[in-house]
Amino acid sequence: MRDQVRSAINRVFDIDLAEIQVEVPPRTELGDLAFPVAFELAKRLKAATGQKQNTRDIANRLADEMRSVQGVVRVEVAGAGYLNLYLDRADFVLRSVAEPQPVSPQLGGKIIVEHTAVNPNKAAHIGHVRNAVLGDTTVRMLRAAGETVEVQNYIDNTGVQVADVVVGFKHLEHMTLDQIKAIEEKFDYYCWDLYARVGSFYEEDASRLEFRTEALHGLEAGEGEIYEMAEYISMRILECHLNTMARVGIEYDLLPRESDVLHMNLWSRTFELLKERGALEYVTEGKLAGCWVMRSNDDPSEDEDGEHEPDKVIVRSNGTVTYTGKDISFHLWKLGQLDIDFYYRKFHSYPDQRVAWITSSDPTENDPNHPQFGSGAAYFNVIDIGQAYPQHYVKLGVMAVDHDERVERSAHLGYEKVVLTTATAEQLGQQVSEEDRKRGVVSMSGRKGLGVKTDDFIDQLEANALAEVTNRHPQLSAEEQHEAAHKIAVGALRYFLLKFTRNSIISFDFKEALAFDGETGPYLQYSVVRANSIFRKLADAGIKVNASELQEVPRERFAEMLSGEAGDDLWSVLYLSERLADVVRGAVAALEPAVVAKWAFQLAQRFNIFYHNHHILSEQDRPRRLLLVAITTVVRRQLIRALDVLGIEAPERM
Repeated sequence: MRDQVRSAINRVFDIDLAEIQVEVPPRTELGDLAFPVAFELAKRLKAATGQKQNTRDIANRLADEMRSVQGVVRVEVAGAGYLNLYLDRADFVLRSVAEPQPVSPQLGGKIIVEHTAVNPNKAAHIGHVRNAVLGDTTVRMLRAAGETVEVQNYIDNTGVQVADVVVGFKHLEHMTLDQIKAIEEKFDYYCWDLYARVGSFYEEDASRLEFRTEALHGLEAGEGEIYEMAEYISMRILECHLNTMARVGIEYDLLPRESDVLHMNLWSRTFELLKERGALEYVTEGKLAGCWVMRSNDDPSEDEDGEHEPDKVIVRSNGTVTYTGKDISFHLWKLGQLDIDFYYRKFHSYPDQRVAWITSSDPTENDPNHPQFGSGAAYFNVIDIGQAYPQHYVKLGVMAVDHDERVERSAHLGYEKVVLTTATAEQLGQQVSEEDRKRGVVSMSGRKGLGVKTDDFIDQLEANALAEVTNRHPQLSAEEQHEAAHKIAVGALRYFLLKFTRNSIISFDFKEALAFDGETGPYLQYSVVRANSIFRKLADAGIKVNASELQEVPRERFAEMLSGEAGDDLWSVLYLSERLADVVRGAVAALEPAVVAKWAFQLAQRFNIFYHNHHILSEQDRPRRLLLVAITTVVRRQLIRALDVLGIEAPERM
């Protein structure tokens, strides 16, 4: 209908309006689609002719054109100039039952989404899962919108966190590399506890920080005992992280390592480009003397709290590069703006045969059959909201080298932290302080060893779900019960993390997340299970229903069944379900997965009301039963697709 309105505008006014705004009226009596295009056209016509145009007259001229469009049964002009369309409901039902056409991409090219990026020094915690779930759902949204996506998980294997674990093994545990390799217990858990002990180790004697400096130099050297130890630790923990994230349906295409960014000299090339473009300035006096900085054009008065320097240091006075500098070079590579590439080798294989590749700086490790990585048309980075300041400078740096639409459409997807309700923290065996009890929530700190490991969290969710499944379906085999419990646990976790907007702080609660009623993942899954049961019961009753039989129903009968208050109710359920593609496009435009989550919940609610009001199995009128089955077919299909975008799968039974 957007295309039809655009064509009508072109015929009547000889204006090519690229963006056609459309709204869905809140009530069916106001129409099915409302186009406020007359207001924009009035501006264009006045600019062209110098004469003021009446918006209602403009809308009426378009209405005359739209009345002959197939699929439109009525056109009205409302208010100051809204063009309201009423669709042919019978035609819409028949179109809906047919398989939807593939969606054409809006952005085009390859979109690189980077998410998770857990430091490979200890087990992942629930806060990391929010990053991963947001990133994975963004990937799923983009793919559902027809886009080509490359999924990256950046591995900071040269940072302070990895260095501190090396310090722990060398100076607290006094272990050799062979002894570290011999550790049989869950390795990321072992390092979690060790990392927390290293923090206390430093606090007891500040001079021990020299061990950290020694370790960092060893990491940067790219060879020697410390480097080999760090390489083994970080890669073994990375395997743990990939297995953990796979439990909630998250996979990656490429694992770029910071060590390779350094060793492939991406920064050297970037440094020269930034200086050539005049994006960096060498400071000769003051507290930043000897540093290369990127000047900001931001108004200092906008930084009310004074948290950020107006100029960002990219190269320190001692010649070392900041994280922001390294990030600029990596993102220039992402967009294909450097004439340097990594070497690649296979690192991890998933059960579905998908491979996660990892970068290398060693040409002897290169697998010539690797896919083409990088050279994206845009990048989206899922990084916590506290990193908005450095991410701003990363984008400025990339734009300084090559300011084009690829950089313009790239974005930082910031998000707030996850805390646990005290009840959930206690169920997971956490010590809850009086201060936390008063606040009602428990925060996490990896440095202090405070927090809940993701695997423990998923285990407890699955245990809670299993108790419910076993109680409801004791006849199922243990394998079937565990499979259902796993799907319910994943659905509960992912939906809880997605139903809030990215800038909301989440207080996770087991009981609330696993509820079968209310705005939860299990409620959405139950709606699909309920729809499946309708078709199973129809088959058991020997009632054969084929969607193609709808073609035999006379159009006037459709009009009768879909008219009046009862007909509006049926129509609203079907019409809402068919908005999924548009909802996904809106979520992509806003980079906000909560848009899809909220819509899916709304559709599940409407379907459950529909289920209670209309008894398909006992319906004796065949055309009406065909219509009810058609609506159920479409709703089930769209709910399953929406859940797939959210990374949720419905079990057979709940």
